[in-house]
Amino acid sequence: MTGETGRAFNKLRVKRALTAAFITGWFVLFQAPWASANVRIKDIANFEGFRANQLIGYGIVVGLNGTGDGTRAEFTKQILSNMLYKLGVTISPSAIRVKNTATVMVTAELPPFAKAGTRLDVLVSSLGDAKSLQGGTLLLTPLRAPNREIYAVGQGPVSVGGFGAGGAGASVQQNHLTVGTVINGGLVEKDLPLSIAHARKVRLNLYKADFTTAYRMAERINEHFGSAVAKPIDASAVSVDVPERDQADVVEFLYQVENVNVRPDAKAVVILNERTGTVVMGENVRVSTVAVAHGNLNIVIRETPEVSQPEPFSERGRTVVVPRTDVYVNEEENKLLLLPEGVTIGEVVRALNAIGVSPRDLISVLMAIKEAGALQADLRLL
Repeated sequence: MTGETGRAFNKLRVKRALTAAFITGWFVLFQAPWASANVRIKDIANFEGFRANQLIGYGIVVGLNGTGDGTRAEFTKQILSNMLYKLGVTISPSAIRVKNTATVMVTAELPPFAKAGTRLDVLVSSLGDAKSLQGGTLLLTPLRAPNREIYAVGQGPVSVGGFGAGGAGASVQQNHLTVGTVINGGLVEKDLPLSIAHARKVRLNLYKADFTTAYRMAERINEHFGSAVAKPIDASAVSVDVPERDQADVVEFLYQVENVNVRPDAKAVVILNERTGTVVMGENVRVSTVAVAHGNLNIVIRETPEVSQPEPFSERGRTVVVPRTDVYVNEEENKLLLLPEGVTIGEVVRALNAIGVSPRDLISVLMAIKEAGALQADLRLL
């Protein structure tokens, strides 16, 4: 093995060692106490019916620097002609040039309890073949709910968060230029028909269904109010009755409910992504007694071009480049590792890294442990 090849191989070993040390520290840092800590109910569930609503509309972005829709975008011409007609200007669609104009779909999210006059961010996306929305302005656009009622309008300058420039032979672009945002460009025109003043019962829906968490949630709410006001319905819902003493101020009652602390539970899950080498494990992952041996085959190939010249005054010789290839193969012989029953995931990771397992190797080892029936967790591949 040449000196350069040896140095390349040593760099490979150092890189693997640093990566293994990093993943060990990462797992130790995020392992046990945080996942089982108490959290507020508002962080793991929401009240049924109090949700955001989606709004949609289509509109026109003007003021583009020749990056708008092309001549084949007939619908852009028609929409622009109709808009001008409503403003008192009559013009044929065929006479309109739309290179500074783009037809866009406009979307927004209407939060619960939004009142008339509330400002929203709106998202605009090119509907035609516009090259960029940079520098454009969205004209007044009604935003409708699925029931076709108008709840907001959108208008304002479009921010694309990037740029693009180019010439005949080259171009440069940063970020996506055909989608942009109008910051605070949406204005709510109509209140949502939502009231909680006379609510006598509410339901909490968990973001992640779990019977244990639902039971604990109901138990903690009952402890907080000193009466059986909460009852788990299933793994994802808890019903809460508003006590008679709190019916005069339902808002305060809900404030107390959503700030009750509860300890959520979770199944033992291991998530693997072989494409990126990502491994994520929960604190409840346990391993039965199993023996692990993992060996790696490392191959370093280095090619160095060398020049071969003919002898002086040679009539038939010529100068050529001859490739020189150095190949070094190293197979690590790791010892057999015994993992006793009931060890935690942090202990498993530390033990596997002790025998030189890198993050990508860890994926193969965990899949093999699961296949052997020793990994007490749900294994999911992304």
